Amino acid sequence: MIKICAIGELLIDFTPVGKSDQGNNLFEQNPGGGPANVAVATSMLGIDTAFIGKVGKDRFGMALQKALTDKKVNMKGLVFSDNVNTTLAFVHLDENNDRSFSFYRKPGADITITDSEVDYHLIDDCELLHFSSVSMTDEPSRTTTVNAVKYAKEKGKLISFDPNLREPLWNSLSEAKEVIQSMLTYADILKISEEELLFLTGENDLLKGCRIIQKLGVSLIFATLGKKGAMYLYKDITGSQKTYDVKVVDTTGCGDSFVGAVLSKIMTREQRLEHLSKDELDEINRFANLAGSLTAMKKGGVPAMPSLQEVIEFGKKAVML
Repeated sequence: MIKICAIGELLIDFTPVGKSDQGNNLFEQNPGGGPANVAVATSMLGIDTAFIGKVGKDRFGMALQKALTDKKVNMKGLVFSDNVNTTLAFVHLDENNDRSFSFYRKPGADITITDSEVDYHLIDDCELLHFSSVSMTDEPSRTTTVNAVKYAKEKGKLISFDPNLREPLWNSLSEAKEVIQSMLTYADILKISEEELLFLTGENDLLKGCRIIQKLGVSLIFATLGKKGAMYLYKDITGSQKTYDVKVVDTTGCGDSFVGAVLSKIMTREQRLEHLSKDELDEINRFANLAGSLTAMKKGGVPAMPSLQEVIEFGKKAVML
């Protein structure tokens, strides 16, 4: 039985890899996309995972299918567009190797997925559905995503949500805020960045912001804080820890690796989200920070997702910042 199903964008990240002899920027083709990264992350951590999404019937799309299949992700839910190309994103790294994106997606195949193209059998078979807001930036993928989430919720599946705000993909920030806020009521698990928390709640105090979202019915919230690590809120239990001292190469996929690690821990518990103790939550936070830190040491999204053994070994020697 599939434990986790991720729905959303699967695309090509062109990651900078230096300069040519002529001084021009060189880019490496890497598989990526938030939900796709999470699917690979959970698969690499030993959780049976499936992916639902759409790519172009082009060489990029074929390469993406192979990349996730090679990572043992069930790709029965992948469909191909005959007339729209695979979405492309160019990654830009600043002096701290933090990333930003330029998207080539008007349209891209991922936003053309329709409800009739979703393999609902995969959702029936899973225990948890993960999604982000990127697939809700345009139609028909917005309606398709909402319908899939509502269906999963009605079937009693756990819902994991990562807002993953990408401002250039939205018509306006007011639209983004309205759409993302409307989906929070479906989420059982939320991974949110410090910036997204402020954007959605208007609250500078992290704990107060998390409590605002908690009142919407979200059971478990992790707020990622970049170099400062991450904090969590579960019922009245809260905690935080710093991240680990690593040489940062590329932060692409770090948040996806983090949430994948969280989900992998939750899905190995018999009681899933019930009766989580502070010790368990601290261990989940530690494990997720280890996974995210490891991801920052490599370029790309999918290629940087660590295996369970890599996280375990890194945890034996890692030093906090």
